[in-house]
Amino acid sequence: MSTYRDFAHRGSARATVLRTVGTRERRSHLTAPRVPTVGIDIGGTKVMAGVVDADGNILETLRTETPDKSKSPKVVEDTIVELVLDLSDRHDVHAVGIGAAGWVDADRSKVLFAPHLAWRDEPLRDAIASRLVVPVMVDNDANTAAWAEWRFGAGRGEDHLVMITLGTGIGGAILEDGHVKRGKYGVAGEFGHMQVVPGGHRCPCGNRGCWEQYSSGNALVREAKELAAADSPVAHGIIERVKGNIPDITGPLITELAREGDAMCVELLQDIGQWLGVGIANLAAALDPSCFVIGGGVSAADDLLIGPARDAFKRQLTGRGYRPEARIAKAQLGPEAGMVGAADLARLVARRFRRTNRRRVERYERYAQFYDQAASTIRNSRSTRAAD
Repeated sequence: MSTYRDFAHRGSARATVLRTVGTRERRSHLTAPRVPTVGIDIGGTKVMAGVVDADGNILETLRTETPDKSKSPKVVEDTIVELVLDLSDRHDVHAVGIGAAGWVDADRSKVLFAPHLAWRDEPLRDAIASRLVVPVMVDNDANTAAWAEWRFGAGRGEDHLVMITLGTGIGGAILEDGHVKRGKYGVAGEFGHMQVVPGGHRCPCGNRGCWEQYSSGNALVREAKELAAADSPVAHGIIERVKGNIPDITGPLITELAREGDAMCVELLQDIGQWLGVGIANLAAALDPSCFVIGGGVSAADDLLIGPARDAFKRQLTGRGYRPEARIAKAQLGPEAGMVGAADLARLVARRFRRTNRRRVERYERYAQFYDQAASTIRNSRSTRAAD
């Protein structure tokens, strides 16, 4: 028959699991256990989850839509847990890594702010770890993508790498000597909000002239829509393609037309690329990396974007001709980079003999509920006896 001491001991063990999950690991990726882990990439429109092995190979991937921003944080947590449990039905899962599009604190436990989700100081790591009962790692999605490119992609062999992700905005990450540089408060790499044009375009962050207002997917689409709305002669090709429905203009469509030789779309990508090169030159002056890796959806334009960026970088670089120049490379891992990086970082906190699966989680949830009810009953009983 169980006693209060039994319950207290189990409760202490339960708390120990959570504390262990939160411990900062100093283990190198070279000594981390070679076990399968799950990476989760949470974007503004989709959540992607995959099982990744120690060599960066994706064994299985699942995708679902990102819950609407109006939904509570628990709805997103439910989505993450269900994806992991679905994958654990077919694979051993020893740890979970989550890459979130938002600011993550220095301890990698809380999402301080996520623009596309209702996360404000959300204790995501502990919330997920308490439900899956395996170690969980949380990081910014640009950091996880940069880690993947450094481990398995375009940044292999580089000792000082800067990642630039061009999507709806601009994300960034810094890796030095095999470590992600997160800064004192965990929010380093928000390059998209460097001011490049004082008094320029208004940014959703509240400032004007941010870099991502001139070199991002949003900037590309904004310029194309403005030309189409003005019925500019150079925009007739894209107007015909969308049959006059200007809201249907997208970044991938602009890239497609540029590849077909549409002059306006080629020029728009050149403009975006030139602004990209200007920003990279500024970062080179501040950080002096050996390599810049360009990723994100807009990078699919390849040399239509990267070529103008390299040219602008060389023109704007301080001390050009008298200093080594950083290499500018396109990311190799595509849209799966964030997921792969999250899974690989999770391996640093994995435990070889601890796995999650649906049956174990359901059993643990029943036990936790039973423990909480029993402990509450005992506390109430003691309070009643004390009152008597």
